[in-house]
Amino acid sequence: MTGVASLFSLGILAPALLYAAWGDWLRRDIPNKLNAAIALTAPLYWWAAGFSLWPNVAIIVGLALVLFILFTFAFAIGAMGGGDVKMIGAIALWMTPMQLPVMLFVMALAGGIITVAMMIHHRVAKKPEKPEIPYGIAIAIGGLWALGWALMNGILTNGTVSP
Repeated sequence: MTGVASLFSLGILAPALLYAAWGDWLRRDIPNKLNAAIALTAPLYWWAAGFSLWPNVAIIVGLALVLFILFTFAFAIGAMGGGDVKMIGAIALWMTPMQLPVMLFVMALAGGIITVAMMIHHRVAKKPEKPEIPYGIAIAIGGLWALGWALMNGILTNGTVSP
């Protein structure tokens, strides 16, 4: 990852993910404006990273679209909120094909841990309603992990993280 691209990632994406996680924890809501801001600033990152429109950006956009469509099915069956689905699609626009599996794997692990913890808390508190899982936290953890992984990899490979 180049120096400018690293600054974009740390200065724009990381704070946005932290804000989304915090908001999801407090309100179980990820604002549409935040997801739009994450998605709409991705082209600045692509430019800073030096990605070519073809094939780099085309691959990134294609993968983000596929993920958005797949997770839309999770929303349709009530397994995930709409803000979560939009957040995954928006963050995917910032991920190279090397980062995306890392993000999804860490997101799944974090989501599982958060879900189990929330279920235990729900049972101990003897709450009758169905628990709402703040999955935006897991999504943010996955995104931050993939970002950190790319930064570490970029440092180890002299700034060359290819999309």
